[in-house]
Amino acid sequence: MTTELEYSQQPSFTTIDLAPISSDPDEDWQHLVLEMFRPETPVPTPKKPRLYLVASTFGEEYDADFAPKPTSATELPDIKELTSQFIHNVLEIWAGRRSAAQVQAMCHHLIFADLQKNAGQQKLVGKIRKINVTEPLDGISESTVTVRYGDRLRVVAIRFEGLDQRWLCTALTLI
Repeated sequence: MTTELEYSQQPSFTTIDLAPISSDPDEDWQHLVLEMFRPETPVPTPKKPRLYLVASTFGEEYDADFAPKPTSATELPDIKELTSQFIHNVLEIWAGRRSAAQVQAMCHHLIFADLQKNAGQQKLVGKIRKINVTEPLDGISESTVTVRYGDRLRVVAIRFEGLDQRWLCTALTLI
């Protein structure tokens, strides 16, 4: 006696036809009575860009009442235009054709002292080839400016921070 059963016919399988699933999110709420209970769709609130909270202090200590207050870029003038004007002035200062006092209000006092020290050290006024401005955080702008001095290309790195309702240059380096 064997335990295996022999089948005279092959088993038949039935298939199920599935209807395509609707992608309409309102499909469940089409009935008139259910329409009353439809949940309200939340209105997305626009996110404000993150404002940095600590200004560059260069090791200086401030009383809390007199410390520089960060300012959002939305409350400040266009940084691209300001960077273009600022670098034109700086290149003329480095060539000795302009007084450094003209940009004193836009520079941190340590950056201004360094700018005065380097005034007149370049023989030529550099020609600006390209300005690249980025804003890594709200109220901070970092720029690189490609400058041609005769046959040589150099780069100027600039950082502006929004402090006390104005843009303030906190880094200026000729590379």
